[in-house]
Amino acid sequence: MELSREHFRAIIYYNLQRQLSQQECLDELLSVFGNEAPHLSTISRWYGEFKRGRVSLSDDPRENVDAVRKLIIEDRHVTYREVEAKLVSQQKAARVNWCTKTLDCFNSGNLKNMYSIVSGDESWIYSYELENKRKSAVWPTKVIRSRSVLKKMVATFVSKAGHIAKIKNRLRGQEFQSPEEAVHIATLPLNEQITVTADWYTTICLPKVITELRKINPARKIILHQDNASSHTAQKTRQYLTEENVKLMDHPPYSPDLGPNDFFTFPKIKNRLRGQRFQSPEEAVDAFKNAVLDLPANEWNKCFENWFERMQMCINLRGEYLEKQ
Repeated sequence: MELSREHFRAIIYYNLQRQLSQQECLDELLSVFGNEAPHLSTISRWYGEFKRGRVSLSDDPRENVDAVRKLIIEDRHVTYREVEAKLVSQQKAARVNWCTKTLDCFNSGNLKNMYSIVSGDESWIYSYELENKRKSAVWPTKVIRSRSVLKKMVATFVSKAGHIAKIKNRLRGQEFQSPEEAVHIATLPLNEQITVTADWYTTICLPKVITELRKINPARKIILHQDNASSHTAQKTRQYLTEENVKLMDHPPYSPDLGPNDFFTFPKIKNRLRGQRFQSPEEAVDAFKNAVLDLPANEWNKCFENWFERMQMCINLRGEYLEKQ
């Protein structure tokens, strides 16, 4: 039986839940499926998607339907394999085009308006993140390595100058706290996934961030960078940003390796918290926030410099996914 991409994605999700690294996931797939196994870049991309709360194993039809239709119109006899190869090629080309355009727009990261860029993203914060294998290996007995199911999603916004704001997305109750907290509360059954909605994003989250940014200078220029999550690309969000005179900086699909929070903020801070057990998701979020605030300004400066270096690397690699640096 030939496995579909959805089958492989289900295996990748399963291996992620088993706490396997991306390389370990690839090794297992290669040992069973050989040359039919997906590339490491594909595993890396889907690890990123699932960590951000994606639950669908199918391609987003809005991203691929038009491309497939165009390929079929050009060649009525095109095969599935050819379509798949061309779509991957188009995604790589889109990454290269975005990197080229962004480098040109910001003079390879050397312009002053770099400080106008605010990059935002969401991630789960767990009450307990397991230690890495090397640290766990000091124990003489075998320990089941697992992650706490107590979690809370946070939206984090950073700039070249440092951390901007952290908006907590709580997982208990069904009411709003005091307005000054800018806290959204949602009820979730255990293990159920949640995605940030455009309503919360435009009425709770972004207003808090924009108010903070323009506290001193109401006319401050803001360039918002975000990925292609549905809440980010919704018409309601675009309309709100237009009304607030916030310029939107786009992002290539399936490219967490080109997002500051994905390649820097979240992995760096979560690694610091690994092995620590917190009594509640709230306590874990507070620890996460304090760790972010403790990062010196030069770390953020290096992060954004690395961001633009990654864009050039992506161009040099013709759109291939960048491994962790």
